[in-house]
Amino acid sequence: MSVVDLSSELLISALCLPAEATVGQRVPKKMLTENLTSRGTATSADRKLLHEQIDEVTWVAALKPTNAGIPVYQDEVRSYLELAVLSVRLREGSQLAPIPAKVSPSVARLAELVHRAIPYPVLLVLDDNARLYLSLVHIRWAQKEADKAVLDGDLIQGVFVHNGSPAASVMDADTVNAFINAMDLSKQPRTDLLTLYQGWMDTLSAWQAAAVTGRFECVSPQQATARRAALRRCHELDAQISSLRAAASKEKQMARQVAANLEIKALMAERQQAANSL
Repeated sequence: MSVVDLSSELLISALCLPAEATVGQRVPKKMLTENLTSRGTATSADRKLLHEQIDEVTWVAALKPTNAGIPVYQDEVRSYLELAVLSVRLREGSQLAPIPAKVSPSVARLAELVHRAIPYPVLLVLDDNARLYLSLVHIRWAQKEADKAVLDGDLIQGVFVHNGSPAASVMDADTVNAFINAMDLSKQPRTDLLTLYQGWMDTLSAWQAAAVTGRFECVSPQQATARRAALRRCHELDAQISSLRAAASKEKQMARQVAANLEIKALMAERQQAANSL
């Protein structure tokens, strides 16, 4: 598949899901907030965020053994009986992501809330007509409540800037096409629903790495684990460097400015090492 501009419809179409998996059902925002409230995992600010920033939620598809030919996965930690694909249309002009190429804290929180509200692993697509966001995260059984699922680990998220939007430059077309083609269901591991979901997560991690290295490359599951650790370290170092630069710009004593700049230089060298391992 070749793309000119990436939209939520195009991204979901690129998954090449079986027609039998189609749900195409609207999900009321009230249901999301009620599910979160019943689990005690949402504040009044969270409920306000859902109500004000989401325009519409659609349950696009549900992948099951009966329609995808992929076995379930069950053990004492988690049970993947089906995978859900959801599309969320955000309200235009919501100003959730002031930095075009990054997932803002508000978008990350909004995605997390939707993940928490759905009792299945979700491939979540959010679209505000300027940017497209893709979010995935594992779930597991709650330790104290065996009948409830909780998020397991960090959300893996990617952001894509629509062509023609007033946002900054987008990833080159070849990289976008490589990512889109790699998300095809037929190119993902199909041992069971857990390995399929992990395969999608690893592919999204490859997209995140491409934002640093400039190249899109899928790797083995073992290499993907190391890649995610290196990406986390890059993000941590970026935050530290940004904080130090802000502090150094306000520092009036020359000695402290020099010390801060030396620390920044050391962190930048460490970041380069982490980036080289991607």
